[in-house]
Amino acid sequence: MVQIFVRDNNVDQALKALKKKMQREGSFREMKRHVHYEKPSEKRARQQAEAVRRARKLARKRLQREGGLPASPPRPARA
Repeated sequence: MVQIFVRDNNVDQALKALKKKMQREGSFREMKRHVHYEKPSEKRARQQAEAVRRARKLARKRLQREGGLPASPPRPARA
């Protein structure tokens, strides 16, 4: 359950925080997936691709920790 507190009647800030939390939890992605029916074969392919992506990310992080890869440079802040 996502809970956001509105401080000083600042609804815009609360809405921004809510969107950020939902994005982080993957709620938006989940809602988009449920808009249309997904065939079982498509579901398996998507899950396999997600697993590969997670494994590559984990391997990349492990290499960075061990000193094999330089740490990724910080991203410039968006204006």
